Amino acid sequence: MAKARIFLVVVDESEEMRVALRFACRRARATGGRVALLGVIEPGDPQPFRNVEELLRAEKRAEAENLMQTLSAQVADLSGQMPVVHIREGGRVDQVLKLIAEEPDISILVLAAGAGSEGPGPLINQLVGKMAGRLRVPITIVPGGLDDDAIDALA
Repeated sequence: MAKARIFLVVVDESEEMRVALRFACRRARATGGRVALLGVIEPGDPQPFRNVEELLRAEKRAEAENLMQTLSAQVADLSGQMPVVHIREGGRVDQVLKLIAEEPDISILVLAAGAGSEGPGPLINQLVGKMAGRLRVPITIVPGGLDDDAIDALA
């Protein structure tokens, strides 16, 4: 029996991420797959006191967990299944590469390109540039300006 596809979405607060998430959810539902969410807590500026730094890390972690709870409910509604949730600390690109290397069930990375004049976004630029050869899964890049109806028609 073939394993279900796992569509990985890198979580942030951007509108583009919401496009990628909806696309991944709709594809997962259509193909019998599942969605995985990766939230990355990027390191902040070093603080002069360890207690302050630990407090800031704890606040960032709590924010990431709250966002994942909210998104998990949306994923369950759109895909029919609860997502696999990963929260990691470090650089975003490094954590994406590490997770894909560590989790053999991940089969597709879904990203959405920025719709503005700034370009597709730093994560896409890095992953389809120098880092592309380090990935063992294909990347699906969804246009970030799509509305829900357009995404649903694609999936």
